[in-house]
Parts: sequence; C-alpha cells; structure tokens
Amino acid sequence: MSIEARKANDLTVSKALVTEAEALSLDITGAAEQGIARAIKAEKERRWKIENAEAIKADNDYVAKHGLPFAKYRMF
Repeated sequence: MSIEARKANDLTVSKALVTEAEALSLDITGAAEQGIARAIKAEKERRWKIENAEAIKADNDYVAKHGLPFAKYRMF
C-alpha cells in the first residue's frame, strides 16, 4: 500500500456536526476527505457534461433520426 502525501488544512466545520460525528465515533478527517473526493468527482462530471453537450446532443439526434446502430441484431 502506497502512502499518499498529505497536506494539513484548517477547516471550519459546524460544531454540531463535529459533536455528532464524535458521538458516533466517526473518523472526521476521513469523512471530510471522502466528502471532498465525492464533491470533486461530481464537479468533474458536471463540467464534462457541459464540455461534451454538443457531441451528446448530436449523438442523441442521430439515434432519434436513425435508431440505434445494429438494433436489428439485439436479442432483447
């Protein structure tokens, strides 16, 4: 297992959230890291959709006009 470089950061988090997380014995740092990772993934997906909207629309328009390629070979 490789050790990932870490960077210390000061984050301000709701006191109520921290209290509840501690009461549940959650790893606050790990939970914050997972939340940030999910936010990064969601933002990258959102941006990809915007950047590729024209190609997605063109593909959808083609399928609407011509149907799915090889549709006659589908068994379902």
